[in-house]
Amino acid sequence: MEIEISQPYYVGDIGCWAERTEVHKAASLGHASHLQDLIEGGASVNVVAVDSITPLHEACLRGQARCVQLLLDAGAQVDARNVDGSTPLCDACSAGSLECVKLLLERNSDCVKLLIAMDACLEAYDLYYGTPLHVACVNAHTECVKVLLNAGAKVNAARLHETPLHHAAKHMRVEMIEVLVEFGANIYARDQHNRKPVDYTTPGSPSEACLQFYENNPMTLQQLSRLAVRRKLGTTALNVIAQLDMPKLIISYLCYQ
Repeated sequence: MEIEISQPYYVGDIGCWAERTEVHKAASLGHASHLQDLIEGGASVNVVAVDSITPLHEACLRGQARCVQLLLDAGAQVDARNVDGSTPLCDACSAGSLECVKLLLERNSDCVKLLIAMDACLEAYDLYYGTPLHVACVNAHTECVKVLLNAGAKVNAARLHETPLHHAAKHMRVEMIEVLVEFGANIYARDQHNRKPVDYTTPGSPSEACLQFYENNPMTLQQLSRLAVRRKLGTTALNVIAQLDMPKLIISYLCYQ
């Protein structure tokens, strides 16, 4: 794409003027159809303007969720940093755009790690989506689920009595089911329809077999001990456990490594 030289724009509060592409402009203004045409025409979604601003930065800063979706689907770099070190996630948070934040979190567990490192609330509750753990399970992002749980997210948090395990069961994600149960998910929890997670699996499926196995085989004393330690330490678990004077093998086990 050619860079337009007649359309300067102001970047943040730094007082720096730069030139931007049509992709930047469409993303910033929320012109989704035009952005789609540009992408289909071969325009780069990772082109940078002065200060390393990408179209994804622009869309997130203005809360243009539809454009964010288009850019991510086209391969936009989710963790791109501008000259100040800000990522699209930083800009989405700055704009207060919940939808843009969710779209970014769905793409990369590193974003989750960043929010956790910045002391983001693990139990922040959204009326329609529930907690971040619910969102990760609904969108079948197992890596994000692992990161959230290891950071101390409540595995049995409920939205309308529906737990993250219910969502994992609905999506037939065996690995996710196993992770949730290992972190103490209640396999007998019932939702607003009085249904257990196993009730949402397909008869004869690996997911059903997995949940039935857990119903018929209690956790080992070793597993229960790990859960007890992690529950006692809560969100401080990873930091505290790393400082314990005990064999590395035990530390790794307590940290689910």
